[in-house]
Amino acid sequence: MLETALNATKNDKCISNINDLPIGVFDSGVGGLTVVREIMQQLPNESILYFGDTLRCPYGPRPLDEIKTFARQISHWLLKQDVKLIVIACNSATAAALETIQQELIVPVIGVVAPGARAAVKATLTNRVGVIGTEATVNSDIYSKAIRALQENITVFSEATPSFVDIVEQGLHNSEVIDDLKDRTSSAHISSSRLEIARTYLSPFKSLDVDTLVLGCTHFPLLIPLIAQVMGADVKIISSAEETARDVASVLAYREQLASGVKEPKHRYVTTALNTDEFAEIGSAILEKNIPEVQSVSLDELGAGSLAKERFE
Repeated sequence: MLETALNATKNDKCISNINDLPIGVFDSGVGGLTVVREIMQQLPNESILYFGDTLRCPYGPRPLDEIKTFARQISHWLLKQDVKLIVIACNSATAAALETIQQELIVPVIGVVAPGARAAVKATLTNRVGVIGTEATVNSDIYSKAIRALQENITVFSEATPSFVDIVEQGLHNSEVIDDLKDRTSSAHISSSRLEIARTYLSPFKSLDVDTLVLGCTHFPLLIPLIAQVMGADVKIISSAEETARDVASVLAYREQLASGVKEPKHRYVTTALNTDEFAEIGSAILEKNIPEVQSVSLDELGAGSLAKERFE
């Protein structure tokens, strides 16, 4: 997938200031902000346009064809905003639509599955890897295929954990979850009900002796204290965010499109959610920086592509 992005034509858009255009990132909700956070850390000069499709979240229980439709709508909308690269920061959407969107768009498109698979292969010592994700991601078997394509003797165990997505998204309406996100390195705020859900999902992986667990949903890094408490210190927990950010840096460097750093980066946050204040609150907790404004986009505007472009100046 990285090779596909690298092989895109460098001069695909005749825009003199293409280096200062934003990176487009989208997800079914707030989870993709974990990827944004890592991109901001690795590439602090880059502007980012983030799109969270919170109104239609979660994607996981939906058919892959429906997820593909949503992903195509959003990616084409992002292209109309003059982004120089798109990151599908959603495992379900990556599984459903990455290859299609890469073929349709004139900018590089990066998913989160291949980076996560690479990180898992690097991490495992016993060649026994667990994967948790949404129903769509797990049923697609995309992680097993990606991991085995890199190292065929790795045994992959996968399990759908949809309630983990619900726990995170409830943060839009529950201040306790937001407090947890602000103190993500501690298990002090973990409730007994969430701990019981985690034990139900994760105990089978412990009995299977996996030494590496892939978080196959970008919401799940927000639950690392919870997951780590159940899995124990000996199991490596893999988030694709860091590796995905490295791919973004590699592609932009190859295409000579890294931001110059002369201009201050401008970040823009867009959502289909009706309550943008809630989105801003939990987004600020995830990014550990204030989101001053969130723009709401209706599904009609998204489907028609009629929203006026707001350029980064």
